[in-house]
Amino acid sequence: MVAADSEGLNDPGVRMFRRERSIPLQGSAAALCNNLSVLQLPVRSLTHFGVVHGPNAQLLSAAPEGVPLAQRQLHAKEGAGVSPPLITQVHWCVLPFRVLLVLTSHRGIQMYESDGSVMVYWHALDSGDASPVQGVFARGIASSDHFICVGTWSGRVLVFDIPAKGPNIVLSEELAGHPTSVTDIASKPAQEKDGMADIVTADDSGLLCIWRSGPEFKLLTRIPGFGAPCASVHLWQGIIAAGYGNGQVRLYEASTGVLHVQINAHARAICALDLAPEVGKLRTPLYTSGSSAEAQRVAALRWNTVMASVCPTLRCVVPDSVILQAAPLL
Repeated sequence: MVAADSEGLNDPGVRMFRRERSIPLQGSAAALCNNLSVLQLPVRSLTHFGVVHGPNAQLLSAAPEGVPLAQRQLHAKEGAGVSPPLITQVHWCVLPFRVLLVLTSHRGIQMYESDGSVMVYWHALDSGDASPVQGVFARGIASSDHFICVGTWSGRVLVFDIPAKGPNIVLSEELAGHPTSVTDIASKPAQEKDGMADIVTADDSGLLCIWRSGPEFKLLTRIPGFGAPCASVHLWQGIIAAGYGNGQVRLYEASTGVLHVQINAHARAICALDLAPEVGKLRTPLYTSGSSAEAQRVAALRWNTVMASVCPTLRCVVPDSVILQAAPLL
């Protein structure tokens, strides 16, 4: 993993990002959308990284200077089948009272303590409704209050009620809002909870569903797709940022679903979005073949409180690489 050192577009003398020491992984990261999860522990001056490759998830702990301290590998729980199941995503869920590491695969959903040392819950996927030619998998992970939401191949979103401690995790609800496979789920940061829309889910058709969490989740708004899958979404201060397979980034108002901004800055599919919530900068890495330097860029975007404009503030070219995810380390 590498950190970019980039200059602002308007003022080349201003460093928008400072390059830190690269952190080596034991193996490569799979070419999957949203294939990086980061957990920062300021009290312990540690940062945890998680990436997926095949049937394994790699966890890495690093000190502030980028010095790797420990690495761990997690494996997908095996079931009936010839080949080992592939992992689709790994993600840390920060709940009000605990942090869990969630791993999804073609067989089920595994939840661990934050360091990956103990598995506290396993949920097997039911393939009874799947056709013989349809793949079965879970994908898309987010948390809201004491709930963890996980998307599935069928379009349903599984909602798990997490206790303050222990393994007594319960599947409390299944949300039906998507006609195709869920691609990503985003939740509003804990400090922004206001009783309004706080979960957004996306699928392969480009449809977005906006929910309000609670003892019973409520579907507030649907934003129709337009023929391109939505690979990645984020929810921040009442704004939904969505990246699509046609290279577009769209910004919607979460409460109404109204489109405010459409950004046509990428020639190829968006594979991930991330943002720095304190300053409102959005990063949009591309999933590319590695042959086009122009396509391999990370654009930080800034918008004002009324979403009247979006301003690109930097571009970073990473040659000979496939960029799978970017995450702010703030």
